[in-house]
Amino acid sequence: MTSSRPYLIRALYEWIVDNEMTPHVLVDASYPGTIVPQQFVENGKIVLNIGPFAVQGLAIENESIGCSARFGGVANHIVVPIGAVQAIYARENGRGMVFAEEEETPPPTTPEGNKKPALRVVK
Repeated sequence: MTSSRPYLIRALYEWIVDNEMTPHVLVDASYPGTIVPQQFVENGKIVLNIGPFAVQGLAIENESIGCSARFGGVANHIVVPIGAVQAIYARENGRGMVFAEEEETPPPTTPEGNKKPALRVVK
């Protein structure tokens, strides 16, 4: 199965914004493929405000989060692989979700090899 993380991030983002709060993500800045302004990284982490008024062109895709944001008045292109997102929460009250580190798991197989399990009707 694919990771549930991008789906949960999108749902929580919408929930936070619908409740007129500010969505923030905690990001592991050392995760491969992460593009964030390094001068704002502390202890290998960065917190990003991804609210509608803080970023432009936000795209929460299954592989990554991308947007344009200003840091110290300078526009930056941000790319955060979904695996780098450690939490999403509302700044105002801290409600949201912390994610466990995911491991890639292969799809289940049957004794016949890589065939998908079939459903059967039982009476």
